[in-house]
Amino acid sequence: MCVAGLLLLLGACASQNFPPAPAKADVNDYNYVIGAGDSVSINVWRNPELSMAVPVRPDGKIAAPLIDEIVAQGKTPVQLARDVEKTLSKYVRDPIVTVIVTGFTGPYSEQIRVVGEAAKPQVLAFKQNMTVLDVMIAVGGLTDFANGNGATIVRASEGNKQYSIRLRDLLKRGDVSANVEMKPGDILIIPQSLF
Repeated sequence: MCVAGLLLLLGACASQNFPPAPAKADVNDYNYVIGAGDSVSINVWRNPELSMAVPVRPDGKIAAPLIDEIVAQGKTPVQLARDVEKTLSKYVRDPIVTVIVTGFTGPYSEQIRVVGEAAKPQVLAFKQNMTVLDVMIAVGGLTDFANGNGATIVRASEGNKQYSIRLRDLLKRGDVSANVEMKPGDILIIPQSLF
């Protein structure tokens, strides 16, 4: 009975074969979107008293002089600048606003999540051209109990499609063919080894 249960468990684990992750992720048209926790610098040309750095609150809004509240989350810096100009135009003639993101967190939907047998599982802000090697350096590598070659990427941008990834080959053997690009919202799952 115990042997049958073990064989069933091993069969279930072996049946989770996912296609290998594509080496390149198509993110050429990626534009950074402001998220809660970011810091933005609002510069109003020829109006230094209206220029300041502000954090994006957990509700996704910012507040600044003459701007009670404005939604920043989900907008590019240029879109936010145009919204600030529109609000300031009630008080300042033809305001010219530039918004620069100075502290990056990004929206939750675009963050990279690393769970399981990473040395330091965590959430990382997505960066263009980010690879799985970059992610593994940030999380401190694998634990001693990790099944690195059993890891998977869940790609939210493709309807939660899962791809297999060979982390042990990449990190322990230096096989750079196992290094794949990440996409915004990817989840890297590193299972524990059975033996």
